[in-house]
Parts: sequence; structure tokens; C-alpha cells
Amino acid sequence: QLDPFYASIILFVGRAWDAITDPMVGFFISKTSWTRFGRLMPWIIFSTPFAVISYFLIWFVPDISRGQVMWYLVFYCIFQTLVTCFHVPYSALTMFISREQSERDSATAYRMTVEVLGTVLGTAIQGQIVGKVVTPCIESPLFIGKTNSSVAMEELNMTHDTGSLTDTRNAYMIAAGVIGGLYILCAVILSVGVREKRESSELRSDEPVSFFQGLKLVMNHGAYIKLIAGFLFTSLAFMLLEGNFALFCTYTLGFRNEFQNILLAIMLSATLTIPLWQWFLTRFGKKTAVYVGMSSAIPFLIMVAVLDSNLIITYIVAVAAGISVAAAFLLPWSMLPDVIDDFKLQHPNSHGHEAIFFSFYVFFTKFTSGVSLGISTLSLDFAGYQTRGCSQPSEVNFTLKMLVSAVPVALILLGLLLFKLYPIDEEKRRKNKKALQDLREESNSSSESDNTELASIV
Repeated sequence: QLDPFYASIILFVGRAWDAITDPMVGFFISKTSWTRFGRLMPWIIFSTPFAVISYFLIWFVPDISRGQVMWYLVFYCIFQTLVTCFHVPYSALTMFISREQSERDSATAYRMTVEVLGTVLGTAIQGQIVGKVVTPCIESPLFIGKTNSSVAMEELNMTHDTGSLTDTRNAYMIAAGVIGGLYILCAVILSVGVREKRESSELRSDEPVSFFQGLKLVMNHGAYIKLIAGFLFTSLAFMLLEGNFALFCTYTLGFRNEFQNILLAIMLSATLTIPLWQWFLTRFGKKTAVYVGMSSAIPFLIMVAVLDSNLIITYIVAVAAGISVAAAFLLPWSMLPDVIDDFKLQHPNSHGHEAIFFSFYVFFTKFTSGVSLGISTLSLDFAGYQTRGCSQPSEVNFTLKMLVSAVPVALILLGLLLFKLYPIDEEKRRKNKKALQDLREESNSSSESDNTELASIV
């Protein structure tokens, strides 16, 4: 029952704060000493219960007439901070469970498969529980383009019966409880089932590394910047598609009762094809997988905007988009460890910067998410979008076509052009792997000779 303007402010400030916390958490992780649980796992263990509580309070409606905006802003920012305390070390774990490129790639494929599956599960739980409560749309065409969203919301509130509002509140609380329980279950499985491996040849002491010196080195690493530049635009393309596809299905295509199933088709397609992309990148290389995976969505995105509304074609486009979404999920996280290996070879005496790589990678991912949200909100507002309207003006339908077709296609092409600058191909990966093995063997033999010399002195 908040004014949409305040809801937008909460989302914007929360996203901005979320982007700030990623480097902050990376800084504190780089200062963290190793414990018997590891270096990263304590962050995951201790942030989980507080994250679940704050998530639950986001969906709670406080019995106060004033101050609700501040309530949601505070708990939304707290939740984003605690999720960052989970997500950054969780992502960086890939570098601490194995030194082998093939094992890390395999772990990344499993992780992203389950992550997409978790997105499907969360969407289904939230959608089914909350979707059972019918929320009426605004029928009157007089509202469209002639009044602001707050007036439309007031009209809707007048027709919205109190019992239905209570049912809606209860539905959101039940969904929050179920998802919070899943959060705890997954964190327990992770903390019990995964162990960090501290490599003596790479981290010899518990002395904290210099974060700002490490940050300077990381941001001057060419391969890292080029990887971020390429995926910045392709990620923005898929986030625009993801963020506006439900509205596009509802208003432009007229599939108001089908859009949840269409979104489910996208996510299931993505889940099932991640193993396919893992095989593809192993067989043909990661750069080739990027070109094929990202560009495969282009003809289908053009098709859905050009052809007349057709449910079968929409489902075909949804499955095809899911295949490309799988590549967009998997490949950035699969390629980041290769960049870190390349960095280690160029800076063999500088250790412990993995959290910086991952935290800023998460930062840029969330940055694109915020940009996507801003572009969509401003474009639709400018076109005259009516919140909860049963129909939209033709300008909104045209804008939605642009946001799910023309703009994503242009961003994908731009991202692929930038990605040609990325220097780590399969030959470079093999050379880096061999050089790292030689470096570790040299370090181990040096350490053994030092121990032998010490023993003889004693």
C-alpha cells in the first residue's frame, strides 16, 4: 500500500547500497585470518540467520501509520548487506576447493545449474503462494495517461476489499517463511559439505594482504577489465529481457494468464542446458561458447517482436532465450578463475586477492542490474505506463518491444565485439596451467630444501 514513488526510492537506494557493500565485504574478507572453519566459511555461517530474519521482515507489514518507508528501506539495505556477506565468499569458494582448472570448471557448472534451479524453485514458490490471492487490475481507461500512479493506486485501494488485503499479507509472509527455511537448509548443506583447501605454496602466512594495493593490481590487470567489459553489456541485455518479459507477455502479447508458465519455461530451459554448455566449452573452448551462446538468442528476440502474437512461437522463444540465459549464467563465472590464474602468473609474490576479484565481479553484475532497472522504469514511465492497468497505451507496447528485442540485440552485439579483446583463449589457458604447475613444483622443492637445511642445522 505504499506510493509507487517511495517503492522506487527504496529499490534504488537498496541497489545502490548493495553495490557499495560488495567491495566493502571483499575488503574485510581480504583482512580475515584463516580459522579452523576456513577463511570464507565463517562469513557464510554467521550471516545466514540474520539474513533470514531481515528477509522475513521485508515482507512484514508493521502496524504503524508513519515510518513504513523507513522500515522497508532499512531492512532492505540490511538484507542486501547480509546476502553480500554470503554471496561474495560463496562465489570465491571456487578458488579454494581445487587448483585444477577442469575441477573448478566442473564445480562452477554444478553450482550454476543448482543456482538457476534455485531461481526456478523460488519463483515457483513465491508465484504459487502469492498468486492464489487475486489482485484486481484497474479497468477504467480514464486513468491511463491522465493521472499519476498514486491516484490510480488510491482508486484500486478503494475497490480492494480488506479481507483480500489480509490474505495477500498472509500469503507473502508464508512465502517468506518457506524461502527463509530453504536459505537455512542450503547454508547448512554448504557449511557441512564443503571444505576450503589452504595451499601452502600460495598462502604462507596469516598476515592480511594490503587491500588497496591488491585492488590497484587487480584493476590494472587487462584480462580482468576486458572480461568485465564484454559481460557488462551482454549481462545488461539479458537483465533487460528478464526484467520486462513478464510485462511484454502480459500487455504486448496479451498472455496475462500464461506469463508465469512462460517465465518457468525460460528458467527450466536454462537449468537443463547448463550441462550442455559445460560440455561445449570443454570441447570447443570458452570464447567460442560465448560467441555461440550469446548470439543464438538474437534471431529469436527479433522474431518475437516482429511476428504477430502467437503462444507457440512465444514458448519457442522462451526456450531459446533460456538456452542463452544458461550461457550467460555459466560462462562469466567459469572464465573468472582463468583470469585469476593469469594474474597469479604475472604477480607471483602477491597472494590473497581472490575476494577482490569476486567482490568486484559481483559489484559489476549488480551495477548492470541497477542500470537495467533504471532504464526500464524511466522508459516505461515516459511512455505512460499505468501500474496494474488491465491494458496499456500503444506507446508502452512499443517501448516493451524495444526493451525485450531491439535494445538487448544491440547490447549483445556490442558485448561480443568487446569480447574479441579478451586475451585468454584455450591455448593461453593451457600455457597458464603448465606455468602454474611449474611454479608450484618449484615452490614446493624450495620449501623442502629449506626444511632439509634447517633439520641438518638442528
